[in-house]
Amino acid sequence: MKSFEVNFDGLVGPTHNYGGLSFGNVASQSNSQQASNPKEAALQGLEKMKALMDMGFVQGVLAPQERPDVAALRSLGFSGTDAQVIERAAKDAMPLLVASCSASSMWVANAATVSPSADTADGRVHFTAANLNCKFHRSIEHPTTSRVLGAMFADQQHFAHHAALPAVAQFGDEGAANHTCFCRDYGEAGVEFFVYGRSAFDSRYPAPQKYPARQTLEASQAVARLHGLSEEGVVFGQQNPSVIDQGVFHNDVIAVGNGELLFHHQDAFLNTEAMLDELRRKLAARGAKFESISVPRDQVTVDDAVRSYLFNSQLLSRADGSMLLIVPEECRANPRVWSYLQGLTSAGGPIREVKVFDLKQSMQNGGGPACLRLRVALNETELAAVNPGVIMSAPLYDTLTGWVNKHYRDALRESDLADPQLLLECRTALDELTQILKLGSVYPFQIN
Repeated sequence: MKSFEVNFDGLVGPTHNYGGLSFGNVASQSNSQQASNPKEAALQGLEKMKALMDMGFVQGVLAPQERPDVAALRSLGFSGTDAQVIERAAKDAMPLLVASCSASSMWVANAATVSPSADTADGRVHFTAANLNCKFHRSIEHPTTSRVLGAMFADQQHFAHHAALPAVAQFGDEGAANHTCFCRDYGEAGVEFFVYGRSAFDSRYPAPQKYPARQTLEASQAVARLHGLSEEGVVFGQQNPSVIDQGVFHNDVIAVGNGELLFHHQDAFLNTEAMLDELRRKLAARGAKFESISVPRDQVTVDDAVRSYLFNSQLLSRADGSMLLIVPEECRANPRVWSYLQGLTSAGGPIREVKVFDLKQSMQNGGGPACLRLRVALNETELAAVNPGVIMSAPLYDTLTGWVNKHYRDALRESDLADPQLLLECRTALDELTQILKLGSVYPFQIN
């Protein structure tokens, strides 16, 4: 049976803005308070989805969330009508209003951790929504994320959904941004690689000093248990605390993997050789030949990697067995990164081609190509069981482009977030989107 890697990209929401909310994310903080362009951001994302579809890859779309999140503001003590809640939050606690308006759900690499059916004990594809409890503006996402994923992957014969882990620091879970599936073929059992920043209960593990380590070892272990993964099919690796303190807030800012290949920076991990040996040994037992490409620090610094998002890229397998690397325009703008990539593709290794995409609106807020997509390995039967409304096609691309042009603003500043009309615009747009994507009632609001 044929199997596929399907990338479900997050559709950028109507309230895309530069709130600078993510401590530890250099781009997010450095572009704080600039005017954003939600329409351009959404169209840039859709263009990438269509381009990959046109290249022959199966491509899906994942819906954004309702913003402002009025229910979250009510839970913090703001009362009255929806308009009054927004008005009072803007007057008394603007940072909370900004957080409730965040469109960060666009980065669906953080939506959930996904295990393919070939790896799980019950032979189903497993999803665990990420609690994202390190940041308030992201911690409010997982209830809607769970409903949207449930509407996309509804067939219980093929798909299993788990609630987010307990919303406490000891179980901080950032989803697929810290998780990679390796395998010889997408339909075969492989090895799942969980990367964590710290241990919650064992002080022997080093931890960063400047920025928070968002993923804990204990959260990764819990997800592996929930998904029914065997000890032989799992490797846990620790992120280098010093690179977290340089702005590497997720593993997908310093490493990317696919198939039998891990592409990473020399300084990405602790105990690198032992970790690579474990991956190599466990994959060999599954019939796969593991390979790693380590980018030397004297060619590309950690700062280069963070600013260009070289590793926040998509590594895609092509029909001829070679791999394609999808990178943001910022990689071409960095002379050292671009020189390295030119040498990489001409060296005769597994990565034979690099394609560049303009994702400036997302990049300025701290998310590149990898952030924008959730990878789901599916066999033919499972793909047929996915809600067909979320699978990208030329007609769907045209419909979504028209939808964005109809509903999105082309400029958004912090002061605009206090406009109650923005909430109405968002709800009207999302109500229409649920019909386009055939999602049903995944949002808590009702349009009268």
